Amino acid sequence: MSASPSLQTIAIVKATVVALEEHGGAITGAMYRRLFEDAGIAGLFNTANQKNGAQVHALASAVLAYARNIENLGVLGPTVERIAQKHIGYAIRTEHYPYVATALLGAIEEVLGDAATPEVLAAWGEAYWFLAGILTGREETIRTEIMTHEGGWTDWRGFVIAERRPESEGIVSFVLKPVDGRPVLRHLAGQYLTFRFDAAGLPGLKRNFSISSGPSDDYYRITVKRQADGGASAFLHDHGFPGAIVETTPPAGDFFLADVPDRPIVLLSGGVGLTPMVSMMEMIAHAHSSARVWYVHGTASREAHALDAHIRELAELHGGTRVHTFYERRGEADDAEAGLVTIEWLKANTPFEEADFYLCGPRPFLRSFVPGLIEAGIPSDQVHYELFGPTDEAFAA
Repeated sequence: MSASPSLQTIAIVKATVVALEEHGGAITGAMYRRLFEDAGIAGLFNTANQKNGAQVHALASAVLAYARNIENLGVLGPTVERIAQKHIGYAIRTEHYPYVATALLGAIEEVLGDAATPEVLAAWGEAYWFLAGILTGREETIRTEIMTHEGGWTDWRGFVIAERRPESEGIVSFVLKPVDGRPVLRHLAGQYLTFRFDAAGLPGLKRNFSISSGPSDDYYRITVKRQADGGASAFLHDHGFPGAIVETTPPAGDFFLADVPDRPIVLLSGGVGLTPMVSMMEMIAHAHSSARVWYVHGTASREAHALDAHIRELAELHGGTRVHTFYERRGEADDAEAGLVTIEWLKANTPFEEADFYLCGPRPFLRSFVPGLIEAGIPSDQVHYELFGPTDEAFAA
């Protein structure tokens, strides 16, 4: 493969940016419609993200970003990594890429009509396969690396719910152990598991849940909030009792604690976004005794606050962690702050300019804090975040 698409292809793709700005959502919507005519391909995707339109919007943003930066793909490195990690989670492989190519080019022709000349379609075909080569190469590298570690696997694997533990109002933890009794891959603290529920009678339902336990050789823990429209969370809350079987691919994700933290660490979460932070705290307590850590969490109330006692035990074990809790409802507890976490509070109470910030929470929470931290002077490479659901380009700071 060449180091970049041809100059002609770059020029043509750049020339389509205006059309993509206007019609990108229509193109990706038509692409998914075409793609899902094949039931086998449709089964690879998260149906919830299709129904609410999130994936269509996210892909439209990604395609537009690719067109804008096709001559300088280095700026898309984080996006490429995130997509590759998602593909590991959904067990998407090289043989699936031709289906997407056919659907995408057909959608461009359908939506743009006469403007989709043979030259435009040829250029987008070359551009697609160039990017596909980058992604499949990275995905193969990730899978090869996974299999070099004990407990590694690369497709769907059965896990039994070994333990169920209520954590707060509407939040339950589930301890998962492999059905085959073999070891599991030690995840990076902050990564997620991707589940499918076909065996539970819910075909097509897939969901990512962050791992809320530290790295282990024999189990994972996830901590799940019941969502009003969440088929996966409802199934786990209603039917996820010891002995139930679920299926998951190996841990994935580009959001994880640094192997050797060399700056102070601020773990900042909202609501059930605390789950990867708990995994990080377990890792910190047992492997990073010299780290300086600020654990800052905001939630609605004490009743909604999960794993608080566990975090405080870990902080005491570590000895270098300061725990700060914010409850939106005032007067909840003497040991909690009232109201919401703010940038101003972080400036006054954490080693603000020195720290690495790890953030996870609902979209409004991150839409506030990710650009807010960067606008306040924190370098973007010190702001690490995980978003529940598809990430769109407009979200990135």
